[in-house]
Amino acid sequence: MQTDKRKRIKSIDMLRGLVMVIMALDHVRDYFHYDAYFFDPAHLSKTNIALFWTRFVTHFCAPVFVFLAGTSAFFVGQRRDKKSLSIWLLKRGIWLVIAELTIIKLAWMFKLDYSSTVLQVIWVLGTGMIFLAGFINLPKKIMVPLALIAVFGHNLLDSVSPQDPIASGIWTFLHVFNIVDMGSFQIFVGYPLIPWVFVMYLGYYFGELYRSGFDAKLRIKRLFQLGLGMTLLFFVLRAINVYGDLVPWGQQDSFAFTILSFFNVTKYPPSLQYLLITLGPSIVFLAFAEKWGNALTEKLVVIGRVPMFFYIVHLYVIHLFAAIAAVMTGFSFSDMVIDLWITLQPELQGYGFDLWVVYVIWIILTIALYPICSWYNTYKTEHREKWWLSYL
Repeated sequence: MQTDKRKRIKSIDMLRGLVMVIMALDHVRDYFHYDAYFFDPAHLSKTNIALFWTRFVTHFCAPVFVFLAGTSAFFVGQRRDKKSLSIWLLKRGIWLVIAELTIIKLAWMFKLDYSSTVLQVIWVLGTGMIFLAGFINLPKKIMVPLALIAVFGHNLLDSVSPQDPIASGIWTFLHVFNIVDMGSFQIFVGYPLIPWVFVMYLGYYFGELYRSGFDAKLRIKRLFQLGLGMTLLFFVLRAINVYGDLVPWGQQDSFAFTILSFFNVTKYPPSLQYLLITLGPSIVFLAFAEKWGNALTEKLVVIGRVPMFFYIVHLYVIHLFAAIAAVMTGFSFSDMVIDLWITLQPELQGYGFDLWVVYVIWIILTIALYPICSWYNTYKTEHREKWWLSYL
């Protein structure tokens, strides 16, 4: 297992860097693709094969972020006692929620109008850490089974729909992809807490495979077995087509689209099948990545070491250049000042480019951001006395 002088684990940073780069593709698609303003790329009656898989590959991002956030917390805990770790998690969690509502909201919307707020992945990372601050102090023999029950059993709650407005609002925060109307403002809950906070907790105990002294060969074996087992379980559950996802698959007009239907799993909230097919292959990746080391993987490692920095910078860059592109193609800058979500902006229908242009922009963006990430990674490493750097 390759590490640097701070004992960072390169394979984990590599995976995190990879999903950050993939995530950028999804966000470039949101802001630059013509079809994004007309239909969901997973809508089988409207999508095409290339567009569907462009969207599907980005499904890996959020589960890996949340799972590895728990793993990173475990690593921090190897240098602290439980009380100190809980305080660290609590402070970092609160910061992430604040960042979601300010810095990141401004990046997505180009305005700080709180008549509407979208709670996305940074929000759930923050709230997950706040919950984890308490979870780590509870007995493992209780919390691990509880987390597994939540992850594997939460789809049993899909049909729950409280009629009382207050109960319905609370339930939306817990398990529904929906808008909560608060009267003078509305909250779009993109990432409800269940099962995300429990995915983070499982990621925390996943870190035990990386304890100092853990046999590397045994770890690789366990990683491969766990990842492959989760992936195979996805195929079994999906083939049975009874439990584990809101939307069952079905035969389509062509074999290719039947395959798309099979893989068209639910992200909001993340179904069991969605989590299995994203986290399973990701854990297999970790098993192989321990032995990888070349110029490309080293660049992914660098990006993976500054994920929050990359996340914030890439959003502002994408949105700014999308606004410039809109103005250059006959739209106004104000059309890129977003009310709720970029693809729901009716003024932008007719704006955008072909999918191949999206890929070109994504590649250029990734190449352009790497030197900035490399600089920040070096600066962060050389200035560990600056406490605020740990929050970015």
